[in-house]
Amino acid sequence: MVQIVVTEMMEKSRHVGKKHSTVVAKKMVAKYPSSLQDVIEGDIVGAGYHSLVKQLQNRIENVRRTTTPKIRKRKPQTDDSDDTDEIPLEERAAMQDTYGCVKWNMKFLPLEETQQSQQQKMEKLKVMFQQSDANPDEVKCLMKSTFYTQRQHVNQGKSIKWLREEWPFLFDDLGLSVHFKELTGVDLKETFTRNLDLKGKRLLHYMTTVWVPKNKKFFETYARIQRIRGQQSGCSDDVKEILLLLLSYFDEKEESLFSYVEDTCLAEEVQLEQVLLTPTLIVCGQSCFSATRYMPSLDRNLINTSISSFISALCLMFGSYYCFNVHYPSELASTLEFLQRRVNMCFFSINPEKGTKVENKNSKRRLNVNPRVLTLIQDISDHEWRET
Repeated sequence: MVQIVVTEMMEKSRHVGKKHSTVVAKKMVAKYPSSLQDVIEGDIVGAGYHSLVKQLQNRIENVRRTTTPKIRKRKPQTDDSDDTDEIPLEERAAMQDTYGCVKWNMKFLPLEETQQSQQQKMEKLKVMFQQSDANPDEVKCLMKSTFYTQRQHVNQGKSIKWLREEWPFLFDDLGLSVHFKELTGVDLKETFTRNLDLKGKRLLHYMTTVWVPKNKKFFETYARIQRIRGQQSGCSDDVKEILLLLLSYFDEKEESLFSYVEDTCLAEEVQLEQVLLTPTLIVCGQSCFSATRYMPSLDRNLINTSISSFISALCLMFGSYYCFNVHYPSELASTLEFLQRRVNMCFFSINPEKGTKVENKNSKRRLNVNPRVLTLIQDISDHEWRET
């Protein structure tokens, strides 16, 4: 079908770009959604037509290849209006900051609030953070009612150190979850744990039965994980194994996500100059399976120094990308987007149709849905369909 459509398109014009492929794919998917739309288990992936656009583009490139001299460098096309890379750098950065957010910048205070009341509640939250018996429901209520001021401070570019002093609950499991819910409309930890219960075992089964036998590198990674994991079992350890296997599948480095220190290491002993600027999990132990605790960091600042739960630490780290306007580093782009998407085997249920959260270090175009992530999701779905 793709070959026939591309033949027809190129009979009309040899100069077919992504803009034209996108228009054609949109119309095809609109007419035949049941057959062509990117839908997995009832969830639409992105805008629903990205995989068809990719297939049309690949076919166009293949047809052109025979008539293009090898020594001629292909010129970048200028008709890709859908790509964030065609937007000026400042606007593109703003799009990445607001990606996946529903209330990124509130223009007005809530009707019942004033600047004075916001300041009073801000001070009260600082006092409550020092109390071991602070009422969680009251903390949630105060964090929700001061969301406007929190966003103002974050979007003004206040340093992480300053934010941690003025808004300590923003770096706590409870407070960050409230902010994340207001910001994105997604309940961070509840969504993750629910999707993990529904999809975690299935994803791990696919990885170990399909990936591992096919590739020597995956087999070696899996064998190493099993040696480290030993006899440990449980939901949290499954998540650790899934993350390490995803990193291997996408050829992304473990040290871009984890930084290991001695299990007895104190917060003040961590050599932060050796830690990445992006959200990182500092693991107190030789591996994440034997860790005694976790210390998430951001901008080389420890944002929490004693988290015993791996899932809580992971949620805090992931939520930091959105709450503090941090772009996904290119070194972790595929793994983070796979975790982010709401489809089939993904966990955090953030699925914008346009834009990307990934930083852009060069002029290379990025698609709205990472092609490798889209391919993996489709492969998993096809495998499960065959099994049933």
